[in-house]
Parts: sequence; structure tokens; C-alpha cells
Amino acid sequence: EGEAGHEVFILLSGKVRISKTVPGIGEEALAILEPGHYFGEMALLDGRTLPASALAGRVVVVEIWASWCPFCKRQNPLLQQLFDAQGGRGLEFLTFSIDREPAKARAYMAEYRYTFPAAMATVESERWFGPREGLPELYVVDRAGRIVFREAKEMFAEDMQALVRFARR
Repeated sequence: EGEAGHEVFILLSGKVRISKTVPGIGEEALAILEPGHYFGEMALLDGRTLPASALAGRVVVVEIWASWCPFCKRQNPLLQQLFDAQGGRGLEFLTFSIDREPAKARAYMAEYRYTFPAAMATVESERWFGPREGLPELYVVDRAGRIVFREAKEMFAEDMQALVRFARR
């Protein structure tokens, strides 16, 4: 996983065949998915439910974070600023906490007054994005469900603001 040419898709609408190219072997089919297979209704940390329709055909900024991560602590205020400025205006947001206890993730969100959508990471969310290489990890998923950007380290203000370019695509 993570080899050049490896593509991960998140099914938002339509029917998709997910595969990866394995060096020396060729293409390996992972699954053929129907609409809603991955992003069905998702329980958020604040008690709301995020329906699949909220993400279908939209550009989605996805972040994986933890309450104990010092880099996440520096990046999440920037993510909140981007969410406040762009949420629903070309970019949608979904974050996943890898904390072991949902209560710690909820307390962190409340303490810093974060309002971007956050859910607990699951086996499925880890399957969508593959093994983590660091924290925080940030992805941009395009309207077709393809990961078009990935950063596996802390991003700075100018890097975070540059994500607006994906809303225009």
C-alpha cells in the first residue's frame, strides 16, 4: 500500500470498482461497491448524524487527528478557520479522531470549540485511507470520490488556505 499508482476511492455516488496496482503482479481488485457502501449515515461526536447526501458529489477535506497529538493541536485551529470560511461553499469537511475513547475526543472538541464535523475512526475509515504515516493526516477527496491531495504531517496556515483551490475544480 502507498506505492506509486495506488488510488483509493470513497464511493459517494454511482458504482465504482476499487483496485490498486501491485508491482510485479498488476491490478488487484479490492471491491466493487454500490452507492452508500462506505459513506452511509455517520455518527458524529456531537451526536448529529451525517447523511451520505451531505458529501455526495462534493469536494471533501478529511483530516485524521488525535486529542493527544501536539501537531494536531496546532493544525486544528487552521482547519476550523478553513471550515468557517469554506464549509458549504465548495468544500465539505469530515474529520476522524483516532482517540481510543470517544469521551476524550468529545472533550477536546468542546475545549477548543471546534465545530467541524468529527467522527471516531473505524476499521472502515482506516480502510478508505490506508495505513497512517503520521498525524495529522489530511486528504482532499474530489467530486468523483478520488483522493487528489494527501499530506501526512502538520500543515501551516498558507498550506491550509491553499486547499481552497480544490473547491474551484
